[in-house]
Amino acid sequence: MAKKIIGYIKLQVPAGSATPSPPIGPALGQRGLNIMEFCKAFNAATQEMEKNAPIPVVITAFADKSFTFEMKLPPVTYFIKKAINLKSGSKRPGHDSAGTLSQAQLRDIAEKKMKDLNADTVEAAMSMVAGSARSMGLQVEG
Repeated sequence: MAKKIIGYIKLQVPAGSATPSPPIGPALGQRGLNIMEFCKAFNAATQEMEKNAPIPVVITAFADKSFTFEMKLPPVTYFIKKAINLKSGSKRPGHDSAGTLSQAQLRDIAEKKMKDLNADTVEAAMSMVAGSARSMGLQVEG
């Protein structure tokens, strides 16, 4: 028989550096889950990834105090900032430009992020990434 699910916890945790401090500790503690077990499992699963990349994770909590977790890829904005060496977006998107994103960079990011996006084709994913770039105050070539 399947385990009874008592809830889902969505967090964004830096790769390879999960610790029992907030936000992880309180989020898992209120459900009665083993915080250190999650931290060890998450850090082991992300040790091959780039250190401190923000990883969205969905933790499924079960009634018997056990859990499973599913990791996603870092957010599109992380890939955009990394592609053009940007610290932060424009203070006034639409008025001031913070940089330019080429079509090649756009396609590369869309292909990396494709499995997490709600798009059937790479071109549709590219338009989603372009929208994120514009909202950050970047110019998109083409």
